Formats: sequence, structure tokens, C-alpha cells
Amino acid sequence: MAIPGYDANSVAEYALDAAGARVAIVAGVVPDSFELTRASRDPPVDALSSPVTLEALEELKAIEAIRIRLTYDPSQLPPGASPTDVAVAVETEDDWVPLESTVDLEETVVEAVLNDRPSGSTVVAGYDDSDVTVGGHLE
Repeated sequence: MAIPGYDANSVAEYALDAAGARVAIVAGVVPDSFELTRASRDPPVDALSSPVTLEALEELKAIEAIRIRLTYDPSQLPPGASPTDVAVAVETEDDWVPLESTVDLEETVVEAVLNDRPSGSTVVAGYDDSDVTVGGHLE
């Protein structure tokens, strides 16, 4: 899973296929302990995928890019919801915060590309009906 603008040889890739999650990282230091695991927490009510935890996220150093790609279940969208209102959301201390995301309707995946670590280590694909892509909240 390449990150546009980066040499494929500089990208570390991780997958948790059972949860439909993939992460690609370009960073000066990616610890050997970095991995994806199923989150032990319950997902938010508007989740469209299983929550996944990015283990050892805080140990990444000199981050240039992180690409988080999650498969989602479109049949879980609320009636009348737009299939483009799906976002990668990160769990913070207070809430689930949607990240600026891109949806691939054919492959039913949503991805977010960041230039720094997200504000939390647990992520999920969720329905985002807010008008604000960054900083809105999934309930």
C-alpha cells in the first residue's frame, strides 16, 4: 500500500486482514513492536468496522506520513445516509474524532493520510454526518 509521493522502499506496511485494516508508515524510526491489533473497546454506535489499535504508536519518531486504510460495511449505514459520509475516526480521551478521509465506494474502504501521529491509537471506520471533516465527532 504505497503512499503517494514516497519511495515504496521507505514505507513500512502493516496489516490486520481479519479486521480489514492496513497501515503504511514513513518515519525515521518505526519500532519492531509496532503492529495492528483488534481493540478491546466497544466501537462507537455509528461504527462501520471493528476498532483497531495501532500498538506502539507513541514510539514512532520523525513521522513523515501515516496512511490508515479500513474496510467498512456499507450495509451498516443509516437509512438515507450518503455512502461518501464515511471517515476514519480516532478515539481521543473525550470522543471519536473523524479525520479527513477518502472513500473508495467500489472497494468499500476509507483511508486517511496524515503527516503526524493521530491524536489516539484506536481507529475505526464510521459514519460521519457532520459538515466538518476534521474535528467533528462520531457519536
